[in-house]
Amino acid sequence: MPLVTHPCTPFAGQKPGTSGLRKKTRVFMEPGYLENFVQSILNAIGGGQGKTFVIGGDGRFFNAEAIQTLLRMAAANGAARAIVGQNGLLSTPAASNLIRKRQADGGFVLSASHNPGGIDADFGLKFNGANGGPAAEGLTEEFYTQSETISEYRTLDAADIDLGQIGVSRLGDMDVEIVDPVADYAALMRELFDFDRIKTLLSDGFTLRFDAMHAVTGPYATAILEDELGAPKGSVLNAIPSVDFGKGHPDPNPIWAKPLVDLVMSPDGPDFAAASDGDGDRNMILGQGIYVTPSDSLAVLAANAHLAPGYTKGLAGVARSMPTSAAVDRVAESMGLDCFETPTGWKFFGNLLDAGRITLCGEESAGTGSDHVREKDGLWAVLLWLNILAERRNSVREIMEDHWQTYGRNYYSRHDYEAIDSAKAAQMISELTDKLPQLAGSQEGNLVVATADQYSYEDPVDGSVSKNQGVRISFENGSRGVIRLSGTGTDGATVRIYLEQFTPSDGDLNMDTQAALQDVAQTMAQITRLPEICDRSSPDIRT
Repeated sequence: MPLVTHPCTPFAGQKPGTSGLRKKTRVFMEPGYLENFVQSILNAIGGGQGKTFVIGGDGRFFNAEAIQTLLRMAAANGAARAIVGQNGLLSTPAASNLIRKRQADGGFVLSASHNPGGIDADFGLKFNGANGGPAAEGLTEEFYTQSETISEYRTLDAADIDLGQIGVSRLGDMDVEIVDPVADYAALMRELFDFDRIKTLLSDGFTLRFDAMHAVTGPYATAILEDELGAPKGSVLNAIPSVDFGKGHPDPNPIWAKPLVDLVMSPDGPDFAAASDGDGDRNMILGQGIYVTPSDSLAVLAANAHLAPGYTKGLAGVARSMPTSAAVDRVAESMGLDCFETPTGWKFFGNLLDAGRITLCGEESAGTGSDHVREKDGLWAVLLWLNILAERRNSVREIMEDHWQTYGRNYYSRHDYEAIDSAKAAQMISELTDKLPQLAGSQEGNLVVATADQYSYEDPVDGSVSKNQGVRISFENGSRGVIRLSGTGTDGATVRIYLEQFTPSDGDLNMDTQAALQDVAQTMAQITRLPEICDRSSPDIRT
């Protein structure tokens, strides 16, 4: 198996976003594009000599082919072992668990998360460090720096490895270990949750549906929910992973998982429903007749985590991304816990988790997790909800209503404006940033601005600073608006506006969400001038 060194020239724009490098699939398929980025990563981490890597992805189009390229390059760069999910499949949280359990030096996760898959859709690649979490900002910057000056990459001239055969084979001087993608993850879930309690709940007639959205979580949910916990066959919907996610959009929200929402909102719908995304790290939670926002879900899990065996000793602290509602803050205050606010991107939770400062964390974008891995974890959130339901024996609606009566309600919604001209989006943010110093105290629409700033974050563990993480505008009536450009899209710019209104427990806790947020929505449109600058009168998606 001869080692081959290919001369190459840099590709423009190989700059990772909040969760790795995401581009159109055809871009990744261009000759040398993937190879350049992989070699840039290997160069940035000091090479692959003697190292062990975990490799797997969500099964989208080009996943298997990219893994073969990665294996040849890892071997050519001196890696000692590659641990690969059977058929190239590993959910992102399962990959994080394997990195930690096997004490690997890192891992390559192939996914564009909740973005569509297919030759004309999206692909992605990110590197996770030895702690199992996404590479820190400083390291991803080094990936980009290396990509701008790369002049060669190393690979082997070798045949493909059989990714379907569990066991160990050799590729050059590197061991390639193909593993069951579910087994180690399921073992971890058994340690954290009371499977017997959940089994009893289900055997007593509690009904559930889980929509895997033709994505990687299907095998995990089938093995755990149906085969182990006893949910009837067919409880897991769209369970077979597909390269194009069944020609759907594997984003677990009420828009893209509408059939599941319609089912659970019907009079004879299941007691509980959930969905996960392309790579298995996000979740959507529903009960009969009710949708639980990700922000509320994080707050409920923080308030009730002690009911699950893995969290009986209590929580060290909690954290949320800045755009996420302050619902969990109120729980933390009541429980005497530290509550940290971080920029968007799971990597920002990593230092807090590693330092033991927090146990639970989450984002408004349907990501929730704990210190069991260093990624958000969709199926973990579902199992924690089921454990809580098994202990409390209340419905999801009853749990939510009790939570709001205890802590008040943070009405919350995210408005996404997709595929906006990048220049117009940049103009809008620039003009808004320029006028921030003048906003405090001003009357804007029906509201008075209390504070306005461009959010920056100083990591309390290592002191690193992340600037320009989104514009925050708080109003005197307790509402808040946040605007930021998303780093997870591949087409133009995605502008996200986050709207929040707090209502105390003695207020109206049963308003329509969009009606409750009408004033702050109109005021944010006026302040940002989004309709005028970006030529959009309404969002593409409201969640």
